[in-house]
Amino acid sequence: MSMQSHNAPPPACAIVIFGANGDLTKRLVVPALYNLARTGLLPKNLALVGVDHNKKTSEEWTAQLKVFLVTVLAKNSEEIDETLWSKVAGSMTFLSGDFEKPETYSQLKGLLAELNQKQGLGGNVLFYMAVADRFFPVIAGKLGEAALMDDTKGFRRLIVEKPFGHDLASARALNACLLKYLKEEQIYRIDHFLGKETVQNIMALRFGNGLFEPIWNRDRIDHVQITVAESIGVETRGKFYEATGALRDMIPNHLFQLVAMVAMEPPVSFDAEDIRAKKAELFKAIQPLALTDVVRGQYDAGTVQDASVPAYRKEPNVSPDSNIETYAAMRLKIDNWRWAGVPFYLRTGKRLNIRSSEIAIRFKQAPYALFRDTPVDELDADWLILRIQPDEGIRLRFNAKRPGPAMMLESVSMRFNYKDYFHQAPAVGYETLIYDCLIGDATLFQRADQVEAAWALVEPVLKGWQDTNPRHFPNYAAGSEGPIAANDLLAKDGRSWRAIRILGGK
Repeated sequence: MSMQSHNAPPPACAIVIFGANGDLTKRLVVPALYNLARTGLLPKNLALVGVDHNKKTSEEWTAQLKVFLVTVLAKNSEEIDETLWSKVAGSMTFLSGDFEKPETYSQLKGLLAELNQKQGLGGNVLFYMAVADRFFPVIAGKLGEAALMDDTKGFRRLIVEKPFGHDLASARALNACLLKYLKEEQIYRIDHFLGKETVQNIMALRFGNGLFEPIWNRDRIDHVQITVAESIGVETRGKFYEATGALRDMIPNHLFQLVAMVAMEPPVSFDAEDIRAKKAELFKAIQPLALTDVVRGQYDAGTVQDASVPAYRKEPNVSPDSNIETYAAMRLKIDNWRWAGVPFYLRTGKRLNIRSSEIAIRFKQAPYALFRDTPVDELDADWLILRIQPDEGIRLRFNAKRPGPAMMLESVSMRFNYKDYFHQAPAVGYETLIYDCLIGDATLFQRADQVEAAWALVEPVLKGWQDTNPRHFPNYAAGSEGPIAANDLLAKDGRSWRAIRILGGK
């Protein structure tokens, strides 16, 4: 399973990719499969089937994918391994068909039966919906009606990309559709954020070290800050963003999963269901959000990394009077014995000063009485900072005596960078997740109840925002750290945000 070491390739199977000509397949899915192949973690007997509406041959499809793979590899100054690619490409078959027509699935069923017999795939099939979310219920339903999800003669699994709905009602509807045709253990709701090594290492840090777990509670921790900052704008995704916004796009999936990793109770084992049960339990303990617990913002024109950038309302496919938020911050309160009284502050936004994702855990302040001669602003509290991207690592800040005869303290840091200790094979972030799907490990995937619990938490906020227009938009300059109102959210608690900066900073 994910929390243990894997060395063996998965069992023989077919991987069927719906949306074979799509951006996700070209940029992430196929490069991830190539990276798994070079580390020996693809099935030895493998058939890759691409399904899309375009008319093309298998040879044309593989040639097109190769062009994109070369581009992806070039970003890391790598060249394609022609022998390896030939092996992967040799397993590929393209099937032209309309996702909404039953005959597509009849043809697919016949093709899979043929490949299974020729290559000895054991009846195992992993279906990947690399398509727009409007096709999720269509494809799931057609697969079910064609009896392609029957797992009596081999595993049948379905990967569902986010978004897992756009609100509580749509999330429930999607889950109801999926569960009409599949069992929960066949469904893998994939979130690339959970494929990041640092995110997976949160559990290793907590539960694998006697140093941290005993102090991982309200007795020692003052508060937690989770930041996912992006320096880019909406770029070519204006149409998508106008229907989504920062809160829907990032918080119920990405940030809430980080909260769950940090705050869940220790599971009895690293079995997927034990871990997912603890996450679901944690979501139930979060107090309902009020509008006063949440801040929204939209970026104005500004300067990011010495380049002038336009306001959100000037971006392509964005309404000139748009009220969609590009920034969201919130305060969560968890009502259980471990975390009562410890606020969790979350923030995410576009066009901020730098790209940075981190979890910062602030420990309670030491008493000042012993250090009356040290200025209070120099006697900083201790921080544990888990850096997710870029430059993955962990940093512990604490106070040490400044050289000299007087007892004067100064904040210092101990740093651990993953790249300095571990060799990491080139990756696009999907390798671990796809591998886990192939071996049937659901640890890093969301269960239906988690999805609905997350949407239920933000539902009052979405409704409240829908009923009130933010007349102050835009309210933060591109290249800043967000709107002033986000600072006020912490200030009324007597706290402040950590500066958004690179790992080497304080």
